[in-house]
Amino acid sequence: MNDLPLIETYKSFLQAYSPEQLRYTPEQGVWSIGQMYDHLLVVAHEYLDSVEACALSDGEQMQGKTEFGDYLFNIGGFPPIKIQLPPELNASPDNTKSKEAITRELDQLIKRMKELEMKGEEINPNYKQEHGGFGWLNAQEWYDLVGMHFRHHLRQKYELDEAWVKHGDDSPASHS
Repeated sequence: MNDLPLIETYKSFLQAYSPEQLRYTPEQGVWSIGQMYDHLLVVAHEYLDSVEACALSDGEQMQGKTEFGDYLFNIGGFPPIKIQLPPELNASPDNTKSKEAITRELDQLIKRMKELEMKGEEINPNYKQEHGGFGWLNAQEWYDLVGMHFRHHLRQKYELDEAWVKHGDDSPASHS
């Protein structure tokens, strides 16, 4: 599945946000739009690192996914629920990046994904890396996880847009 158009859409959404919107946190413990973008970028690169690790694997791994991993890939994405990570994996994302910096990082991610897209399909599907929640994934599954994760956060993006509108600003990004 080619999720590059989705990431381009995130890039276009980003252009409508003001610096205040990027950093606005509606309540304690809720991320800002900027933090959501930072999270998406950091995790996407972690997933792509695993694609590359699969390529460097020196042996086949016959273990499979966890029950939740099977479910995730059978439905083609994350279920529409909020997923709470354990505290040690739930560091607060960066809330200081500018729109320009995030745009550059999205461009870098798109470039890296284009470079790895075909490579992932050519790697032995039994060369795998373990995901803490989903089990053993091959390069193509790690690659596909990037798009699944971006799709999963669309709901959060819309919730944050609505929180901004309720906050008292009715700017264009809130209607994207």
